[in-house]
Amino acid sequence: MHAYKIAPWRIQRQWIGNALLVVVVLTMIATLYLDVTSQAAIAGREIQDLTISIADSQQVSADLQTQLAALTSSSVMQKRALELGFRPMEQIEAEYLVVPGYAAPEPEILSSALLPQLSVLSILPEYNQSLLDWVDEQIAASSRSIQ
Repeated sequence: MHAYKIAPWRIQRQWIGNALLVVVVLTMIATLYLDVTSQAAIAGREIQDLTISIADSQQVSADLQTQLAALTSSSVMQKRALELGFRPMEQIEAEYLVVPGYAAPEPEILSSALLPQLSVLSILPEYNQSLLDWVDEQIAASSRSIQ
């Protein structure tokens, strides 16, 4: 205490040092906050730019698909074929080529004529018995074994 009474500027220096320390810490926190905020803003802007780019690409793709559909429509293709000198084929001009060993695939359609007809006689008796019939049979068998 005696030293502070002799030199009061020491207390002032401590107060100024503490105040400057608080200012430096607050400045560092503010700088860190601004850095994080600016990075988030930059990332958000990049996302917006990429979203716009995706939308533009989708629009261009849709336009190209529309152009392709228009160019490959039957009326346009027929017109282009006539301009190139092609003409519709006549029936007498058709030639068929027989390939030896080729068998046309048969459709796998099951008709009722092809399915085996199931009758009550062809089914085993175990599968014709109802639960009540089975219980009745078990009771009858147990009563026979008791007698």
